[in-house]
Amino acid sequence: MTRYLFRDTESYLLMAKSKLRIIPIGGLGEIGKNMTVFEMGNDAFIIDTGIMFPANDMHGVDYIIPDFRYLQERKDLKIHAIVYTHGHEDHIGAVSHVVEAFPNTPIYATPLTAGLLEVRLKERRALDKTKINVFNSGDKLKVGPFMLESFHMCHSIPDCVGFGIYTPYGLIVYSGDYKFDNSPVDGKKPDYARLARFASEGVTLLMAESTNADKPGWTPSETVIDDAFDRVFKKAKGRIFVATFASLISRVQQVVNAAERYGRKVAVAGHSMSENVKMARRLGILNLPDSMLLDVSKLNSISDNQVVIMLTGAQGEPTAALTKVANGEHRQLKQAFPFRALRRDEKTCCNCTGDSPETQVPLLR
Repeated sequence: MTRYLFRDTESYLLMAKSKLRIIPIGGLGEIGKNMTVFEMGNDAFIIDTGIMFPANDMHGVDYIIPDFRYLQERKDLKIHAIVYTHGHEDHIGAVSHVVEAFPNTPIYATPLTAGLLEVRLKERRALDKTKINVFNSGDKLKVGPFMLESFHMCHSIPDCVGFGIYTPYGLIVYSGDYKFDNSPVDGKKPDYARLARFASEGVTLLMAESTNADKPGWTPSETVIDDAFDRVFKKAKGRIFVATFASLISRVQQVVNAAERYGRKVAVAGHSMSENVKMARRLGILNLPDSMLLDVSKLNSISDNQVVIMLTGAQGEPTAALTKVANGEHRQLKQAFPFRALRRDEKTCCNCTGDSPETQVPLLR
């Protein structure tokens, strides 16, 4: 991965006065498959390449990718880059499919997102089909004839950005997933100053995405979960299992912090989460000392009340570690808790109840 910073903020003026087209390939009016194309004349770039998890009745389907055949059919179109807002699967999960369809298209992402993309591309053996360029929030990017100015936003994962996109038609502000969190886990608030500057310059189009944005009120800060963890860790007498997204490194850090406060070690189950944890520790984004990290294969060497196990499967994904554990199919956690797991969403995920009272496990959400 290489560092990238562009300083020539005037080059976008060289763009021809072509028609500007913004095409949502996926993610509009749905949860997942986020992928948007910005196109002027024969020049284009892509923001995000996400997947969608299958519905309950989609048997045998692991995930769903955006339908980008339009781009494949546009032989005259030059895709200059793929830029990423953050590292959740619904924004990066289809990266290998897209770079295989458009090889040698460069990628631009912040450090954590770039690390998650690298893990994903290595797993799919597609890392040699693209080049990952790393930038920091606030950097300016020259993407073909387009000029983008990145800015920090808060979400449930660190290193999120939005983009100010300068065009001959005016400034477009693309927020990415966001919430206005004034006490984020990593201490980095949204870049209000840059947003104010964009407003003073005049915004032609705002493209904003925030879950439940059409409802009044505020989304609580991610830090409220710390109190919930305290309550659970204080009362728990045995092993604690925490299920979350493999990419949700900030949640992993919150669990690590709670484990440290209550004298527990941390074990990580599941290939994707294990690889992401390794990457985040290497980049210095996740503070998890070697002394606290316990290999899953050594769980029986420590008392149950001295360990917390992190694993994937918060949404009941059929191939995730939690589902395998619940079904007795996990090689290292076969006897962890013998309850029956159902698939997907809140209705199914939170109904993991045992066949008899003595086998039930307390579930908190």
